[in-house]
Amino acid sequence: MILDVNPLIANIDKLHTTELGIIRVKRNIELQTNNVVQWCKKRILNMNCKITRKGKNWYAIIDSVIITINAHNYSIITAHKM
Repeated sequence: MILDVNPLIANIDKLHTTELGIIRVKRNIELQTNNVVQWCKKRILNMNCKITRKGKNWYAIIDSVIITINAHNYSIITAHKM
């Protein structure tokens, strides 16, 4: 049996962000770590994470946080508290 793997999960190793993305995520959700990409990966791979796609972005929702990822280049754009 072959399971349909979400494209975001299948391409999780492509996940990255910019310096401004790091600053934006840390500020918006009051994150204390400097390794924003690793923090986001861990949450996206969590079984309880709800992943949806709208237009050009993926939205990963977990622990009352929405992580926004560009669907074409897998860049973390921002994160917000719900």
